This record gives sequence, C-alpha cells and structure tokens, in this order.
Amino acid sequence: QVQLVESGGGLVQAGGSLRLSCAASGRTFSTYAMGWFRQAPGKERECVAAISRSGDNTYYSASVKGRFTISRDNAKNTVYLQMNSLKPEDTAVYYCAADILRVGPTTLKDVYNYWGQGTQVTVSS
Repeated sequence: QVQLVESGGGLVQAGGSLRLSCAASGRTFSTYAMGWFRQAPGKERECVAAISRSGDNTYYSASVKGRFTISRDNAKNTVYLQMNSLKPEDTAVYYCAADILRVGPTTLKDVYNYWGQGTQVTVSS
C-alpha cells in the first residue's frame, strides 16, 4: 500500500507561482514512478508532469512545458510540482499518483496504482 498526501494548493493571481508537494508513505519511495495530474470541472483528468523512479527522466504536457517543473527527493519521500507563470486555465484540482510497476515517466492515468486526495489550485485573472 502507498499513501499519498498533497499540499500547497491555493488561490494565486495570474502570473504567480505555487509549489505543490506530495508526501508518500508505505513503500520504498524510490521504487515507483510519480505523476501529477489535474482535473478541471467538466474535463478529463490529464497528466501534466511525470517523473521516473530515479528522477532522471521527466515528462511535461505541452500546456505546462516551460512553466512547471517536477522533481522528487527520494530521501524525503516527496515529489514536487513547481508551477510558475500560472494562468487561469491552470485552475483545477491537482492530484499526485504513484505507478509501482514501471520505471517511468508514465503518462497514462489508468496505469497508476495509487492516488492522493487532491489539492485545489485556483488562478484568478
């Protein structure tokens, strides 16, 4: 079992920054790939960033590339999502997820095994 707890969401003005954190427990953190997803009202949950077990390889969706940075600290069992130059269209509930089977980065939400509860990010114009 893996437990994931996100934090760091909130309300920010357009152009601002937020850093999301996801603390993991229950298994050796370095043995699973991690991803950040978001879901806006009425839309599908989408992968915005993903990172391999070691942190050496990353993926970003086209909509966030150049603005968001995913990283992980395996010693602290935590994955981060640094979000800069935020736009109103980034408003969504953000979820972290763990893929315990693959090296990663993994972009398909259906292969992730564990999910956090989500944290709301709201960007005002």
